[in-house]
Amino acid sequence: MTAKIIDGKALADAVRAELAEKAAALKATQGITPCLAVILVGEDPASSVYVRNKVAACEKAGFRSIKETYPADVEPAVVLGKIAELNADPAVHGILVQLPLPKQFDADAVLEAIVPEKDVDGFHAENVGALMQGNPRFIPCTPYGVMKMLESANVPLKGAEAVIVGRSNIVGKPMAMLLLAQSCTVTVCHSRTKDLAFHTKRADILVAAVGQPKMITGDMIKPGATVIDVGINRLPDGKLCGDVDFESAKAVAGAITPVPGGVGPMTITMLLANTLESAERTLK
Repeated sequence: MTAKIIDGKALADAVRAELAEKAAALKATQGITPCLAVILVGEDPASSVYVRNKVAACEKAGFRSIKETYPADVEPAVVLGKIAELNADPAVHGILVQLPLPKQFDADAVLEAIVPEKDVDGFHAENVGALMQGNPRFIPCTPYGVMKMLESANVPLKGAEAVIVGRSNIVGKPMAMLLLAQSCTVTVCHSRTKDLAFHTKRADILVAAVGQPKMITGDMIKPGATVIDVGINRLPDGKLCGDVDFESAKAVAGAITPVPGGVGPMTITMLLANTLESAERTLK
């Protein structure tokens, strides 16, 4: 058996085309252009690439983007001042601060400084709480993208055994809440889990989000399972790979996401979706 490939790039392109249409209609009928402000501190190469991709995605979809860059040694007060300014600007609908931040910053304090109504990453404590209660204002972008991919692949969720490997605030925890809301039976595994394979072999849906190259191998997967690989790792030869050993996994799984071209494109797509939703809410 060879797994069906869940093509994140094709899905992202289709969703972005829909978002571009909606953004154009919002501008034509209401005079509102969805606007995302991105703050980048320092010169971390990966962060610079992510920010560039986010800005490019905005432009392609007809959104306005604002990019604010600061040197790594900037005083936190300067960045917090800019966030306050963007919070107060009614033409800005989404604000995100690219993580990680330099060590003089309290990242939690920076994320909390963004008003919840513009926190399109879904990281503010108020938005995390709303997600926990089943009434999300903004769903964190990567788990949101994963849910869209499961939907597009017609993966049955109700009653399914879902196992998430990784307990981060950005992916693992919100992923668990979203799958729980769809009536999955959810297990969250992590670095202290005693017998990881015992859990992963039970999974109808397996989500890997740990940042360890090829950690999940084919012999750890239930035949026919849907495998979602959130990890993106660079190997010594420069090639990208996920947290799942793709070659051995695709021989066992029923459906699988590749790396690259899987979850990654959907993350930025759902960031655009959240920004558009924020812009539409200003009409209510």
